[in-house]
Amino acid sequence: MKHYKECQDEIVEVLDAKTREQLYPHWYPARQALKLDPKGKLLRDDEILQNLPVGTTATMYFRDLGPQLGWTMVFLAEYIGPLLTYLLFYFRVPYIYSHRHAFTSSPHPVVTLACACHTFHYMKRLIETIFVHRFSHGTMPLRIIVRNCAYYWGFSAWLAYYINHPLYTPPSYGDLQVSYALIIFVVCELGNFSIHLTLNNLRGDGELGRRYPVPTKNPFTWLFFFVSCPNYTYEVGAWLSFSIMTQCLPVALYTLLGFIQMTIWARGKHKAYSREFKDYPSLRMAIVPLIL
Repeated sequence: MKHYKECQDEIVEVLDAKTREQLYPHWYPARQALKLDPKGKLLRDDEILQNLPVGTTATMYFRDLGPQLGWTMVFLAEYIGPLLTYLLFYFRVPYIYSHRHAFTSSPHPVVTLACACHTFHYMKRLIETIFVHRFSHGTMPLRIIVRNCAYYWGFSAWLAYYINHPLYTPPSYGDLQVSYALIIFVVCELGNFSIHLTLNNLRGDGELGRRYPVPTKNPFTWLFFFVSCPNYTYEVGAWLSFSIMTQCLPVALYTLLGFIQMTIWARGKHKAYSREFKDYPSLRMAIVPLIL
């Protein structure tokens, strides 16, 4: 801890990364945090000390956030794993299934289609991470990255194991079920991409959080009329259609867990929009139109 009165005048005004690096040179800025109370919230990097609830003196408590990794690298790590893991099962590498099934292709066309859809989904995510997304926070703790990667990589391996299993049976309603599910999947993937482009354009002027997203001329964005986070709505729709296409229980479970998590994120974003903007549309729900 350190009294800010003891600091030089030029580093008292703003708690930016440069200031923290001067105060604590043994930790790089991304893993440093300051707060006024040991049990209080962390101060933001753009906090101005004279606007904080302190008197002529104040005690700053330092917290080491631990090793950090940039958000771009976080998402690359999370998405490259499932992409490659699934392909290992699809190409039947040795020691995954029995020896007589190694390097053999599945007789069911839906297996190849599922691999194409899964690969497309994560390739799209990687492209969005590199060229589309803009991140409001610089880093994520390394311990959380390990947990997230275990979740994505583990589920990818689990569902890939069953979909590409030599004893896998195709959907009950055959090509009809697969075809309709594929159409929904493509629509949801295009919708998800359209929403991400819209959000990126909203942040293009650097005024993050000062405007809420609205529908554009792109029909895929019209879902903004009904929900605050249509990107999550489309994401859930894509995985739901993938579950129907493959008729695989692990995929359905993965979809359910993803829906629960995305609902939590969407409700948080919805509440933030409602608090910040007095004219925020009352018709909008968080993730499911008219319901949730």
